[in-house]
Amino acid sequence: MIIEPMPSPYRPDPQIASLGEKIGDPVRAANFPETKLRFRNDRWAATVGLDGYDDAAWVHHFGRFEPLPDNMPEPLALRYHGHQFRVYNPEIGDGRGFLFAQLRDGYDRLLDLGTKGSGTTPYSRRGDGRLTLKGGVREILATEMLEALGVNTSKTFSLIETGEELIRGDEPSPTRSAVMVRLSHSHIRFGTFQRIAAEGNEALMHKLIHYCLEHLYGVEVSDNPAAQLLGLAVDRVADLAGSYMVAGFVHGVLNTDNINITGESFDYGPWRFTEKWDPSFTAAYFDQSGLYAFGRQAEALHWNLGQLAVALRLVSDAPPLIAALERFPDLYQQSVIRRFLWRLGVVPTGEDEDKRLVEAAERAMVRDQIPIATFFHGYRGGRTGAFASKGADQATFEDILRGYAPAHASDDYWLSNPVCAMLINEVEMIWDAIAEKDDWLPLYQKLAHIQDLAKALKHEG
Repeated sequence: MIIEPMPSPYRPDPQIASLGEKIGDPVRAANFPETKLRFRNDRWAATVGLDGYDDAAWVHHFGRFEPLPDNMPEPLALRYHGHQFRVYNPEIGDGRGFLFAQLRDGYDRLLDLGTKGSGTTPYSRRGDGRLTLKGGVREILATEMLEALGVNTSKTFSLIETGEELIRGDEPSPTRSAVMVRLSHSHIRFGTFQRIAAEGNEALMHKLIHYCLEHLYGVEVSDNPAAQLLGLAVDRVADLAGSYMVAGFVHGVLNTDNINITGESFDYGPWRFTEKWDPSFTAAYFDQSGLYAFGRQAEALHWNLGQLAVALRLVSDAPPLIAALERFPDLYQQSVIRRFLWRLGVVPTGEDEDKRLVEAAERAMVRDQIPIATFFHGYRGGRTGAFASKGADQATFEDILRGYAPAHASDDYWLSNPVCAMLINEVEMIWDAIAEKDDWLPLYQKLAHIQDLAKALKHEG
């Protein structure tokens, strides 16, 4: 479930140029008043050969955006459309970010370095193109925790404070500014295909499909590339939906422009982890209808895949696309069960019994009001007896669990460490320390605790 960074030398490979000039617009980064390095992800910098930069060189490239050697000569603000809360919007694109560089990692994947908060672009729509420092801190916490829990997520690569005062309606203002860099397995979104379909550009659609199959999925192209790509995306996105549930994570804004063609989670705005297994829990205050609630995320992602299929109709007949979409529900259920047992740290016994275990666990968490992180921590490796008192549903779950063997030898982590969660109160406390005292220690301590959790899950999983 967890992808371990694999070191690699620096290997630039700016393949985006093969898609031609209509994929994005050349832009320049803002000239920030200051560039104060706050976070650099050396674990993942090593996998793309950039961990050798000292802090001055790091800021030069990821705060001032001097091009990396033999890479993209200038940044590109990518073009796309998208459904936003299921309303189609053709007026969007990279409004406060751009694609900065492309390079290969230790697994030979083509990865993108993209920005958030790097200044205005042709798609800023009266926005200032900036990112609040709080938004950057929140994205670090989201990506680090999700990575630890085995979710296929972008990595927060760099966060640099930029010395501007920003006015925002959803947090106390003026507030501090930052520019962030993400490391992602592509920034090609479902909305990229929607834009090309809306423009009726069959040649570019064919070119983009081949780009994704060859450079992102690394497969030999079939006789129906569009259906092939949709099938691969269905596999990845169904697993993403399952991983969100087992992590207890609510993305908050699962619009089609926020879904990556490789099924990698990214773009964290109003995210939250739900404390309890509450299907109605929402992350975004503006999600009044609960469209992207915890228990509706699979439905939302399936719907988004349907919009990708609609876009691919430009170059494909419908039946093979429909056949690919119909695989989603079974793949999603399989993902939830597989990932649930992985996080529990037990060996699967068979489809029917594993499903029964997961259903019993969900009932116990709901009716006995057990926090999700506490549940997985207490029962890790099939242990029972971690809870002093338990309701009937919890007892039923424990009866089933006794038929499961631990996947690996027990790790002392689960007995000697407190539960590692990422609830909103702690997120706000970490930010308050920065905002009020410029105290970054609580953030760095939390990141260390998350790495301890990740190591324990890796050791046993």
